[in-house]
Amino acid sequence: MQLEFIEIEYKVTAEGITVELLPKEFALLQFLYQHRGRIFSREQLLEHVWPLEYPVDRTVDDHIYRLRKKLAPYAGLEIKTIRGLGYSLALQNPRSVEETTPTMQDPELHETMRNVFMKFHRYGQGRSMLTLARQKDVLGFKIDPYYSVYVHFVEGDIDWLLHTNEVSIEERLYWLILYYINLVKPEHSLILCEQLLEKKLMSAEQNREMELLNIIDLYAQAGETDKALDRLKKSYEVIKQQGYDYFIPQMAITEMFVHLVAGTEEHELEQMAEAIEADILSSSPYLRETGSYKIVKGLWMLNCQLWNEGEKLLDEGVQVLDNSGFIPLKLLALCRISFYFDCGKFPVKKELQQKYTYIYDEELERIGLKKKLKMLEDTIYNILNRV
Repeated sequence: MQLEFIEIEYKVTAEGITVELLPKEFALLQFLYQHRGRIFSREQLLEHVWPLEYPVDRTVDDHIYRLRKKLAPYAGLEIKTIRGLGYSLALQNPRSVEETTPTMQDPELHETMRNVFMKFHRYGQGRSMLTLARQKDVLGFKIDPYYSVYVHFVEGDIDWLLHTNEVSIEERLYWLILYYINLVKPEHSLILCEQLLEKKLMSAEQNREMELLNIIDLYAQAGETDKALDRLKKSYEVIKQQGYDYFIPQMAITEMFVHLVAGTEEHELEQMAEAIEADILSSSPYLRETGSYKIVKGLWMLNCQLWNEGEKLLDEGVQVLDNSGFIPLKLLALCRISFYFDCGKFPVKKELQQKYTYIYDEELERIGLKKKLKMLEDTIYNILNRV
């Protein structure tokens, strides 16, 4: 049995079953799981789970009692009491899932499930992807290697992306960078991404995505709008030549954002908005694209000093992206909003700036991203400097 910890919600999931815990119950189970098989005394558990606090020995016993009740649905998990020594977490042999589930060896089923993941991915249904991934043992299928990493990226599982031994750090690098660039100045992010592209440290597909799409936002926010517009033109040429049509929806939304930053005339922005709504969202009403577009259009409305309309669109966009379950895209949207208010190029209403600054900071705090900035930075630059 393998447990998956959802830190931002204090939930644990396995075998298609999700259990919600209190914060200290969650921390205690996570500690025991990380050191499963080892025995810990009450004093050791108090030291590791309740540092700088002053609970009594009974605190551990009470939490163990509640955990056992909540974890009862997991037949292969047991918190054992080792008389005179303490507590230990025991799990069934993880190989038993494959031994007792014949479909685990069915390649046709795995291909079918991969296509389902791809469909959810395309429609921007991150929550659907996560739900399916958490039920893999019950349904009896193996997750495609790409999606086994990608689902952790989607849900904001930074700890896994930083520390897992299941895949190499090189395979996780791109996803870590996409989180990191939300935390530092765009000028610094731009330099980093240019170095990574030059050294080709990521997969060909990831290099392509960063070069065609991700870096355009950074050019615009770093004040290099001419480079952003030039890269947009080149990206569209590559998309047309190579048939990367799946880039077009996000590319069109990014294009409108860049032109807003560049100070393009209102009538041109209006034409872009009409084209996105008529040609893209009407035929491809994907959650990610819908939410991202509402954000950019909302910023445009603020620039026109249509405060109520702009705020309404921003709120709708944030909500759609939250509903999608794609935390990285929600962060990108909030990063664009933050840039709008902080860059000094646009009309600003102070109360709106305070509102969205609070929402952005709250989201970063919720997934613990600011606390992990130093570790993210060290991990990324260690790889960069090795080459």
